[in-house]
Amino acid sequence: MSIFWLCIVVMLVVALALLIVPVIRGDRAEHTSRDALNKAFYHHRLTELEEDEAQGVVDERPAHIQELQENLLTDIPAGQAPAAIQPIGRWTLVPGAILLVIITLGLYLYAGGLGQVSAWNQVMQHMPDLRHRIADDHGAPLTAADVQDLGLGLRTDLQANPDNVQDWVMLGRVGMALNNAATATQAYAHAYQLAPNDMSVKLGYAEVLTRSSDPQDNLTGGNLLRSMLEKSQGDLRVLSLLAYNEYEQGHYPQAIGAWEVMQKILPAGDKRLEMVNASIAQAKQKAGLDQVKLAVNVTLSADAQQKLPQNGTVFISVTDGSSPVPVAVKKLPLSRFPLAITVDDSNAMMPERLLSSLHQLKVRVRISQNGLATPASGDWYGDSPLTDFSGNGQVSIEINQQVP
Repeated sequence: MSIFWLCIVVMLVVALALLIVPVIRGDRAEHTSRDALNKAFYHHRLTELEEDEAQGVVDERPAHIQELQENLLTDIPAGQAPAAIQPIGRWTLVPGAILLVIITLGLYLYAGGLGQVSAWNQVMQHMPDLRHRIADDHGAPLTAADVQDLGLGLRTDLQANPDNVQDWVMLGRVGMALNNAATATQAYAHAYQLAPNDMSVKLGYAEVLTRSSDPQDNLTGGNLLRSMLEKSQGDLRVLSLLAYNEYEQGHYPQAIGAWEVMQKILPAGDKRLEMVNASIAQAKQKAGLDQVKLAVNVTLSADAQQKLPQNGTVFISVTDGSSPVPVAVKKLPLSRFPLAITVDDSNAMMPERLLSSLHQLKVRVRISQNGLATPASGDWYGDSPLTDFSGNGQVSIEINQQVP
């Protein structure tokens, strides 16, 4: 910052010098007077007459000299000599110099971005603290303003040290945090150019390309992920990004294949399995591969037949057998029995939990007297046993129990 102000002072001194010095020195150009010109012409003409007389070209030299003298006297102006020009006083320049400084500084303060320069200087002073907070896993998280300041500081540091791979990676993460795809892509591209064999750099660059809105970036990201998968088979991060990339491009069978590999790698009970199963089911649905149907055949016991309400609603709910929360629910008006219906993914309660994601299921059919999903006393129902499910199946249920 001190260098910046020093440059401003030097430029002001130069401007003041250009204003003051020429006035103080005055115009030193020589002004040739009329008398001096006449005298010079007279002596030059005398020299020519001497040469002409020596050569015998002219005679009567004294007469010519007299004529020259008369012409010289005739050309001398009458009157007094012109008054000497008074130089400008030095103190007269002081208001002009002050006005020059005020106008220059005023224009800079108005259009020179002094506020931005001051803000940038403050950011650079806080950069060590921001870097420390990034490295400290237990430190206070950065706010959105802190992330923006970090990005500005990183761009400044990278101008002085453009070969710092970690700073390029950090700038790429800042771009992703700020949803600035251009900054993220360019930063990771620089990092990848500097360290093409660094696995973390390649993975970050592939993630940016995968999430880009440019189809060419998606294609480049997919190729990069496949090359990484050849060298590090079984890397869950690579498989996850590759599956996502293929799904976004509409390559559903390839996405399903990557997710199925993840199913085999993930340990039993891992929470990520639910997400993977839901992603596979959704991809199958998009690709038309979700020909998942469950046929449900419903009959009534003798007691239920005798006590069947005249009006009511039939609820068919499917669970995974371990959680009471239904995966799929179908609602029908009360009609004749026996009843044959089908349940599929269109009856799912949530898009991330589809019927096609189940490997075993349990079905309950309940006749609601008041039409509500919550069981009420007196409602008749029937359950199926826990049944294996591979995408197509059939269960038979007898309604033979009553809610107490």
